[in-house]
Amino acid sequence: MVTTVGTESSIEGLVKNLILLERDAIAAYESTIERLSDRTLAAQVEEFRRDHLQHLEVLQEIAAETGAEAPEKGDMKQMLTTGKIVMADMIGDGAILKAMKTNEEDTVTAYERASTHADALPKSRAFFEKALADELRHREWMQRTAEAM
Repeated sequence: MVTTVGTESSIEGLVKNLILLERDAIAAYESTIERLSDRTLAAQVEEFRRDHLQHLEVLQEIAAETGAEAPEKGDMKQMLTTGKIVMADMIGDGAILKAMKTNEEDTVTAYERASTHADALPKSRAFFEKALADELRHREWMQRTAEAM
């Protein structure tokens, strides 16, 4: 999936769409944790899910500060992010992690764009950069781990 998150003209639109993206990512992580047969892998993925929960919490604070809408649920993309995981489950843990890596591509792209958004305040920019570092770490682990299987 190719995301457009980060191309919004306003900080309010950006924050709203990042919240949706995080909600979709959390759902995909939950689906992944349920399906992984290797519990050690599942424990690592759970740590990454907690990063996304923390991102969501900060984004909700930014939404309150900027007046952005803070959706309570994910959107239709959630079916795509979790659907890839369900399909990969038929092949095994390596395929599940590869599917999750493709989901991480979207979050990396979104936070790369967000960190340079013209309307981002220094506080929100610092958060976007921290979230980007988290997403790069998640993506790298998923890639490396899937390739080793």
